[in-house]
Amino acid sequence: MPDPQPRRFWLLTLFSAAGAAIVSACKSVPAPVRDALQAAPAPTVTGPNAGATGSARSSSASSPRAYRHDGATHLYGLNAERIYHGKMPPLLYAIGVLNVEIDRLGRVTRLNWIRAPRHAPEVVAEIERTVRQASPFPAPTRLGKVVYTDTWLWHKSGKFQLDTLTEGQT
Repeated sequence: MPDPQPRRFWLLTLFSAAGAAIVSACKSVPAPVRDALQAAPAPTVTGPNAGATGSARSSSASSPRAYRHDGATHLYGLNAERIYHGKMPPLLYAIGVLNVEIDRLGRVTRLNWIRAPRHAPEVVAEIERTVRQASPFPAPTRLGKVVYTDTWLWHKSGKFQLDTLTEGQT
């Protein structure tokens, strides 16, 4: 049986890096930059509306793993009222792992379940509907097209978190 120490080391390293990234993202904007941002007129962006040219946003991700963060923030932005805030309870209603294929314009072209919550078909249908309605996603300009994977953590209230942006479990 392999020694579990190397795995623990990498898990600890991963969680430490994630924690450092979260802490570094919590810094406030310096006053001169904040004032300049407030004075600048807001750009006219149509948002995540489907159109011939795709999403108004683009992603500069260089790998599917990097694009996963852009996809998750896009979904969170469109579903802010449905996000479970705080640490999730230890027993969740459903957990699903979904591959999402995005074309060069950010449109969802295919969904493929790696692990579907078969005991909750209503959750499967709701996740698929949520992803399809979020199309177009940020266009993967450096990748051309992308297939990214994320894990959906579903609470019995109907609220969810994505593993990419999860606040953890109690």
